Amino acid sequence: MTKAELAGKMAKDAGISKVAASAALNSFMDNVTKALKKKDGKVTLVGFGTFSKVRRKARKGRNPQTGEPIKIKATNVVKFKSGKRLKDAI
Repeated sequence: MTKAELAGKMAKDAGISKVAASAALNSFMDNVTKALKKKDGKVTLVGFGTFSKVRRKARKGRNPQTGEPIKIKATNVVKFKSGKRLKDAI
């Protein structure tokens, strides 16, 4: 499902215009992003799941084409853990 399809379904379910649904979806995504940028960034939607920021350590890897060892830098990644209602629905 694409962002446009999701906004369309939200508009239909809520009985609002696609423009309003798209604005709401953009606001949701912006606010989740802002929350995750914070030091202990975490967003919990009860029953749906939790978005959290995790620090991935620097590590060594290999270039698959040449087999040459390379250094992979430390980075922040977003982790999603599904909630009970979401797990049960799937």
